[in-house]
Order: sequence, then structure tokens, then C-alpha cells
Amino acid sequence: MSFKEFFSKEIMHGIKRAGFKSPSPIQKETIPLILEGIDLIAQAHTGTGKTAAFGLPILQKLSSGEIERALIITPTRELAVQVSDELYYLGKYASIKTLAVFGGVGYGRQIGLINKGVEVVVATPGRLLDLLKKELLHDFNPEVVVLDEADEMLNMGFLEDVQEIFSYIPQNRQTLLFSATIPKEIQDLAQKLLYKPKFVSVINENEATVKNEIKQSYFLLEETQKDRVLLKLLQEIIYKKTLLFCRTKKEVERVYEFLLEKNFEVFRLHGDIKQQERQEIIKNFKRAKKAILVATDVAARGLDIKGITHVINYHIPLDSQSYVHRIGRTGRAKAKGEAITFVTPLEFRELERIKKEVGAKLVFETMQGKMELNDLKEEILTQKECENNEILELFNNLDKDILIKKLLSFIVKKCEKSELSYSQQESKKLFNLYLKEKKEKR
Repeated sequence: MSFKEFFSKEIMHGIKRAGFKSPSPIQKETIPLILEGIDLIAQAHTGTGKTAAFGLPILQKLSSGEIERALIITPTRELAVQVSDELYYLGKYASIKTLAVFGGVGYGRQIGLINKGVEVVVATPGRLLDLLKKELLHDFNPEVVVLDEADEMLNMGFLEDVQEIFSYIPQNRQTLLFSATIPKEIQDLAQKLLYKPKFVSVINENEATVKNEIKQSYFLLEETQKDRVLLKLLQEIIYKKTLLFCRTKKEVERVYEFLLEKNFEVFRLHGDIKQQERQEIIKNFKRAKKAILVATDVAARGLDIKGITHVINYHIPLDSQSYVHRIGRTGRAKAKGEAITFVTPLEFRELERIKKEVGAKLVFETMQGKMELNDLKEEILTQKECENNEILELFNNLDKDILIKKLLSFIVKKCEKSELSYSQQESKKLFNLYLKEKKEKR
């Protein structure tokens, strides 16, 4: 398949200027179906080319006069702006206008441009529903409607708003739903809003790409050690842009101030930052050659910033889906990326669960070196007997390497709870492995 089979010269000009050479898997699967007018459920992660997957056939339909208007609903303001910008540049040579519609700014310009007939409206659910309920839009009849990142809309509590929006939109429309995951709530929504939809998924191809292109590792440490390890990491790794995730707004502010004091170029995003400032922060982060963005999960939703070389999870994500979304911000377009997660001993079981669900191989690292914990388990988790005294004796003889010490402390606690089993022989193997590593480094 090539783009030339489906698109006019004007749209092809935009495709070439965007640097697209051949269709991505999601584009191959969806473009022919969308051009046929079929309703569609497409499963694909952010970063797989999904915006162009639905955007290009919509632009072609607009360019040919087959339709007059399209609506794309996105969960966040940032994503609305990014999708609007991408479609503007793809449709520029076909003279197709786009508009991002979101809250936090005045109504006037948005209402005026929609009522003048701007062809592509990219909107967040809250602001769009507000305009519709107040009857501020005249003859708003989009022939194609896209729900982008539907699972994020579910997570943010927008599904009721989305259903109400569709009560204002004519039934004779083509509806497209794009989502990284398809939970039951999304299936139910699709059943209500779509007509005999086709289902396509490229999730397996994308996950393989994520695993291959993103180096994933973790540090086992206490909460009080994180700042010291973070500082050393940022001083030693070669990065262009780093996205650093914290759990709460308060923690984002504290880590941001900490890095600012250490003279890093650093920005932050969380829910208390107003829209105008958010846009300025994102613009400056994009422009920076080397910078760090500290953010909460909610604030970072919908961000698609090129050139992110590292993702650091200062706090472990709540679930495997969040982990995939976070690390997917790096390693885009077959570029190399690295994802680093800080884990406390009490969170270790949660990390193991995420690893199993995602199917990822995470390398255990210290500031002195690294080892794969699964390999370590093969060395020590073979016997049924548990000899805590032997482990503790070896533990006390180790150098004051805090990270290794915390790992062994965790193992001992597990052993005491009879969750893991060790023998004297296997304990010595672990100790000798550590000494060998130290000797090699000298």
C-alpha cells in the first residue's frame, strides 16, 4: 500500500512535507475503511501514527467535496491543539482550515470560526458540550466524528458528556473510535454510537516496537534516596528531553524546585496550572534542546512531544496501562528511548505484576552497575530451605552499597515470610556474584 493510491496531489503535498514515506500499520488498516465510509473501532497506542490514520482520509473527503465538516473529540486541551496543528499542516495545500476548541479561554473566537464553517473542529468534551447546550453553534452537522483516545476519556470521566454530545449530532454520520484499550465501558459506548463497526487492532505490533526500541530499567531504593539518585542520573545520562512522572501536584512542585535549585532547565505540569501558562510551558519545553518536564499523569495526558529520550517514573505507576502510556512517550518513530522506574521495597510486588502484564523485561540497576533480577532469581530461588542467619551474615559483610543493601533486605523479609526460599549454597552464590562485580569495576 502507498499513500498515492488514495490521496489527491494537494493532500500528498502535505504528506510529503510531513515526512511520511509509507503508511504505518494502523494507517494501512484504517485508511481504506474510512474512505469507504465504514464506522470503525481502532485499537492503537499514541505514537503509532493514528492521527494521520483518521486525519488523512477525512482531509481527502473534505478536499473532494464528499463531506463539508468533521469533528474530532479529544480528552485534553493539549491533544486537541496537537491534533489540530497536525491536520492543519497535512491539509494546508488543500486549503482546509482546522480549529482547536477547549476550555480556559474565551468563547468568542471559537464560536465565530465554527459558525463561519471551519472544516475540522478538534474539541474537548466539556467545552463542546457547553457550546451545544447553550445553542451557540448554528447548523453544526459534522458528517464524520472521531473519538480519539476513548479510554482516556473514560479515565477522566467524560463518557456521559460524550454521549450527550452525540444527542446534538445528526444520525447520518460516520463515527470512528480510536483507543489504546477496549474495556467494557468503551465497548458499550461503541455499541450505542457506531453503526455496524469494523474492528482493527495493531496493538501487538506497537507493543513489540515499544519493547524493542525502549530500554527499560528500575532502581530499588527508599523514598528518601530518590532525589540523590535522580540527581546523579541526570548528571550522567545523555538526554535531550526527559519526562519525569510524580504521583501528586505537591510532589511535582517539590521535585521541580529541587531540580531548579540544581540549575537544570526544568518545567512542570499539574492540574493547578492555568491553560495559558500550560501552553507556554509545553511550547518552551518543545523548543528546549535539553530540558526536564516534571508532571502528573493527568497533566501529561495527550502530550505528544518529539525528541523525548528518557521517561523517569519518580513514583511507580498505578497500573500496567499507565506504565505503557508513560514509557510510550519516548522511543517514538523507531528512535531509541529509555524508561527508568524508581521502586521502593514495598512496591516491588507491584512492579512484578506490571512486568508480567506488560510482558516487559526491566533491568535492575544500581549507580555502580546493573543485573537482571530474573537472572538473580535463577541463582538463588531453587531450594526449599530458608537460612536467614547465613543471609544476614553475608549481608553484614557487604560494602555500604545502599541500593544492593536494600535489595537484600527485601529478600530477607520475603524469606522470613516464607514467600521465598534460599539455601546456604545459593546465598553464597549471590554474595560471590556481588564481589565479582565489584572486582571487575576496580
